[in-house]
Amino acid sequence: MKTSRRAFLKNIGIAGAVGVAGLKLGVPRTESAPPELPQPEQQAIANIVREFMERFGVPGMAVALAARGKVVFDQGFGIVDRTTNELVTPRHLFRIASVSKPFTSAAIFSLVEQGKLRVEDLVFGEKGRLGFDLGKDVPDSVKEITVAHLLTHTCGGWLNKKDDPMFLHPAMKHAELIEWTLRNQLLINKPGAAYAYSNFGYCILGRLIEKLTGLPYAQAVQREVLTKCGITTMRLAGNTLAERAPNEVAYHTGGGGSPYGMNVARMDSHGGWIATAGDLVQFAMRVDGFPNPPDILRAETLKTMTTPSAASASYACGWAVNKAPNWWHNGSLPGTSSIMVRTASGLCWAALVNIRTEGIGGALDETMWKIAKAVPEWRA
Repeated sequence: MKTSRRAFLKNIGIAGAVGVAGLKLGVPRTESAPPELPQPEQQAIANIVREFMERFGVPGMAVALAARGKVVFDQGFGIVDRTTNELVTPRHLFRIASVSKPFTSAAIFSLVEQGKLRVEDLVFGEKGRLGFDLGKDVPDSVKEITVAHLLTHTCGGWLNKKDDPMFLHPAMKHAELIEWTLRNQLLINKPGAAYAYSNFGYCILGRLIEKLTGLPYAQAVQREVLTKCGITTMRLAGNTLAERAPNEVAYHTGGGGSPYGMNVARMDSHGGWIATAGDLVQFAMRVDGFPNPPDILRAETLKTMTTPSAASASYACGWAVNKAPNWWHNGSLPGTSSIMVRTASGLCWAALVNIRTEGIGGALDETMWKIAKAVPEWRA
C-alpha cells in the first residue's frame, strides 16, 4: 500500500508537532545544555535531518557535535520505538557497533602508557602476552601476530565476511570461540603484510585487556577510558529486546538480518557498546589532540594511535584516517548505524540511528558534514 509523505513522516515522528519546521524533537539535555542556535540554523539542520530520515526510513536519530572543545549541539529526532512513539532525547542509548573499536584502542594505549604493554609485543605462543591461555596448539603463523597487527587489522586473517568468527557459534563464550577459530580458520596472509578488517582481532584485544588489568573488559574500559572522559552511561548491549537497558532505543529491521538475532554482548570489544551521541563526542574530544579539554592520552601516544600502518594509508589503530587529518569510525549492525568523527578543524561529532538500510552508512556521514557546515560559526 502506498503511504503518503505526510503519513510516512508522522510514522517516523517528524511531522506536525513541536520543534523547528515541524520536526519532532526530543527533550534537550538539561544540564550544561549547549546554547540554542539561531532560528535559520535550527531550520537548516531540521531540513537536513528530515531529508535523511525520510530517505532511509529512519525511526529515531541522535546527533551531538562539539566545536573546539565545547558541546554546541546535542539533540534527538524521531522516535525510540514504532510501537510506542516515544521521542528520542539526548539521553537515549543506541548500539554503536564498530564505533566500539576506538574505545578498545584507547584502553590498549592507556596500558601502553602505564608500561604494561608494548604494541610490538607478541600475542600468542610461548613469547606472547596471552601465551597459551586460549589454545595450546597455536599455528606458528599465529605466533607472529603482534598487538599492533590486531589494532591495525593486519593480523592476516579472520575477515569481516560470511565466515566472520564473531557471527558464528553464538553459544560459545570468548575463550571457546577463540580456541575454535585459531584451530579451524588458518591465516590467509602473513601478519603485517596486508590490511583486512577483522572484528575477531578486536575480540582478542578485549581478552588482552582483561588479562593485563585483571578486570572484565567493560570494567577495564570504564576505568582506563570512560571515567577519565566523564562518561557514566555507556555499557555493553544485551542481545534481545527484553534485555534493553534503561533509556535504550528499540532497533528496527531494515533488511539484512534481525537486530535481535545476534550475540551482541560477545562482540564487546569490537562492537558491543551502547552509548548516547553525547558520550561519543565526550570521548572524541578527549583523544582529539587539541588542548581543550585535556586529552586522556599523551600527544606521542595519540600520534601512534592515529598513524596508519604500512599496509593501509586509511586505517590506523582503531581509527580510519586521512591526510586532512580527520579521524573517524563508523558502525553497522542489523538495526544500527553509527558514526563518530574528529576533524582537523577542531570539530567532533557523532550520530546514531536505530535502523540499518541499504546505503545508510555513507549517507549518515554525508548528512553529518552537511549539519556541521549548516552553522558558519562552527567553521567545519
